[in-house]
Amino acid sequence: MFKRFRRLRINENLRAMVRENSLQVEDLIYPLFVVDGTNIKREISSMPGVFQMSIDEILRECKELVDLNIKAIMLFGVIDSSLKDSCGSEALDENSLIARSIIAIKQNFPSLFVITDLCFCEYTDHGHCGIIDLKNKSVDNDATLKISLKQALVHANAGADMIAPSGMMDGIIEYLRKGLDKKGYENLPLMAYSTKFASSFYGPFRDVADSTPAYEDRKSYQMDSANGKEALLESLEDEKQGADILMVKPALAYLDIVKDLAKHSKLPICVYNVSGEYALLKAGQKLGVIDYEKVMFEILLSFKRAGAKLIITYHAKEVARLLKNTL
Repeated sequence: MFKRFRRLRINENLRAMVRENSLQVEDLIYPLFVVDGTNIKREISSMPGVFQMSIDEILRECKELVDLNIKAIMLFGVIDSSLKDSCGSEALDENSLIARSIIAIKQNFPSLFVITDLCFCEYTDHGHCGIIDLKNKSVDNDATLKISLKQALVHANAGADMIAPSGMMDGIIEYLRKGLDKKGYENLPLMAYSTKFASSFYGPFRDVADSTPAYEDRKSYQMDSANGKEALLESLEDEKQGADILMVKPALAYLDIVKDLAKHSKLPICVYNVSGEYALLKAGQKLGVIDYEKVMFEILLSFKRAGAKLIITYHAKEVARLLKNTL
């Protein structure tokens, strides 16, 4: 006798009872982009609904997030090009834009969990993720580790709740973990960008973060999109080095990586639902060729089904509102 799978699908309540995965507001992390100045809220043309905001506007945004019960943000600093130099000095200043932003957010919304992106592409005049080895015109891995720790301590001293180093430097998790522990931050968790691919899905992000490389690309340090085994090795190495959470970025085109990682690691997995993924859905919504809300939910749920626990997404506020209205 054949199995009648439809028995568990016919009744709506029963479908809900046996549903294997669900999307909750606690799963969501919302990216925010802070700039210097006051009363600044600039929408990014390639990312409708996403803004560069001054600290005062960031605080208004955080109030909205708290009201929506969103628990966590990921904070990016975007500085004026006149402040950029070859080693991203602004990011190493205890009074940097990101430090002032963290302090302001934690003073006004102490319960909001602040994750900081730790990188140099937004702060360097060349747009790469660290110090350049001029001879090879590539990022000097070990020199970048040293200044990454300096940046991490700026974030930690300002009150960051978690640090996420995104530059894909070899050994960065171990280097940061040891350095933070020595300074008394042994309880500060690290979210590893453990498998970050050299992806074409990042295009709109480079508009909002003003971080397009001035020359070459990032393929010498970000992951080759064709490599699945290497991706798993990268993530498991970060786990060995002391990562608390592993991240796969981008999300949608790399669900096989998420699934494979979930089978091999017991650490929580986060995915970054990146700018290109968001922009494509927004374009589909504008053209009227998709049921935007249903497709959005289906995609985000696919991340959970693949094994992710946390989702960094520009859709967070939309999802939170929809979830709130269904309660």
